[in-house]
Amino acid sequence: MENDEFQPHSFICGQESGYSDVASTGDIEMIVAVFQPHAAKIFFRMPVTLLRDRNVAVADIENPALRDLAHRVEDSENHDICIELIENYFYKCLMYGTPYHLPRLAEVVRHINNSTQTNIRALSNIACLSEKQFSRIFSENIGTTPKDFMRIVRLQRTLSVMQHNQGIGFAQLSYECGYTDQSHMIKEFKLFSGYTPKEYIVIIKIFCSHSLFYNFPSFEFVYIFILIRM
Repeated sequence: MENDEFQPHSFICGQESGYSDVASTGDIEMIVAVFQPHAAKIFFRMPVTLLRDRNVAVADIENPALRDLAHRVEDSENHDICIELIENYFYKCLMYGTPYHLPRLAEVVRHINNSTQTNIRALSNIACLSEKQFSRIFSENIGTTPKDFMRIVRLQRTLSVMQHNQGIGFAQLSYECGYTDQSHMIKEFKLFSGYTPKEYIVIIKIFCSHSLFYNFPSFEFVYIFILIRM
């Protein structure tokens, strides 16, 4: 996606429905905290649908404790102090308890990650909710619809297979990862990554040849709280 905007100094990044290219305009240091999708609401105490496709400045969030944390991290002398401050903040958040629906959503996410084929009815049954209730609660806690989340997890599965079996044919790849056909896989791949599968394979080979390529974390980690220190 092309979005020529400067990122906030400290911000929360929600679930993305596409891809973004990030470029540095100078020397920066970044501290990143990454959350399980169903856990973000524990720490931010708001419907995470409000964060979808957005990088929200901490200064714009009605959370004095979070704003104070951002200022203290930015003023810290070293990374160890930053990490301690962030961990202490998270521990305090957990003391207030966890959302009622967290266990059932965790089980739903686990099922999605382990299944190449599933549907809303099956997921709502796992959550012991009606389909309408399930879709609403899922979106409020995870920040995207169940269908779109399954598409993202399917792409992650595709990336993993490609990284570990670079000689796999696209027809077999699309079948193993749950796409309807090869053209469907290519379309989805381009939408979420900005590359076609062929282009991505070239990138893998380039990075591997320089020993810089590593496995990406699972797409189940979708909420990112970033503090940037200049």
